[in-house]
Amino acid sequence: MANELGPDTWARCADYLKSPLSKEYELSYERSGTMPKSPFAGEFQPKFLPPVGMEGTIQVYNMDVLNKDVNNGNQGTQMDAFGHFSYLEEPWTGSSELDTKKAKYFGGLSQNEVKPTKNSPLLKLGIESVPPIITTAILLDVRKHVFEGKSMKAGQYVTVEHLETTLESSGLKERGILPGDVVLINTGWSDNYQDPDEEGIYYSFAPGISYDTAKFLGSKKVVGVGLDTPFVDAVADPNSEIKFGVPENTPQNLGFPVHHFFLTQVGIYTLENLKLKELVKDQVEKSCVIILPLLSTGSAASPIRPVAIGKPKDL
Repeated sequence: MANELGPDTWARCADYLKSPLSKEYELSYERSGTMPKSPFAGEFQPKFLPPVGMEGTIQVYNMDVLNKDVNNGNQGTQMDAFGHFSYLEEPWTGSSELDTKKAKYFGGLSQNEVKPTKNSPLLKLGIESVPPIITTAILLDVRKHVFEGKSMKAGQYVTVEHLETTLESSGLKERGILPGDVVLINTGWSDNYQDPDEEGIYYSFAPGISYDTAKFLGSKKVVGVGLDTPFVDAVADPNSEIKFGVPENTPQNLGFPVHHFFLTQVGIYTLENLKLKELVKDQVEKSCVIILPLLSTGSAASPIRPVAIGKPKDL
């Protein structure tokens, strides 16, 4: 989908960039030792880790650390490289050693082409392959337009209907979603973001988008999708009395079906832990975004500092 980027998407940004009423919005949190921590992380020299399987699924993911047990790429406001996920033909049972020789990546690339040995960097599809993302962004505030201002709950899904309702109810009705857009979705889960992270709720579980929603956004040829959550997939709280069933049409044997679809099937970048509150407060539904990952050769993810430039609604 990054092929949609270029002069046309840059030109769409011009109105927002040249307006004297536009403001700059930081969409990332400050990275600190006391921010919410990913459950995959720990406490800087790149060390590339062996692929990790998900028992009972066909999904395999790659990660790397900067110091022992310290994952920098998948912390804070970040994005995944396409090489972060691969998949197998059959689910891994967990009863034997994970065999990734037949794993497939985006574009049909093989394990040998992407990560030939357990501890090698990504030879293809690493974060350094991500182009500078400079394009138009739209803000879909489902919290406001669907959930009457209430934050979505852990394990709850953003559906296609939710997005269509938001488009219909907002100032985006005529414009819609355009090829090359970045779509920003506000769920309200960021209410749980704390620094210092004393309660430890934010990274434990979260709402996310459904598989059908991912396919819908893929059909629109968007370049990236970002939420105010630690995952684009929904992760339920097993201890909650409120249960949200897995939506129909979700493929079997996928622990993170949206990651699978975006990163291995259609090539849409996942943007996680976005700070959308200021955009939401000023009702900036259309903006220009600039998203730059680190040029970290062979890495499966990177911290990012995305910036949105747009005009507050009341100016």
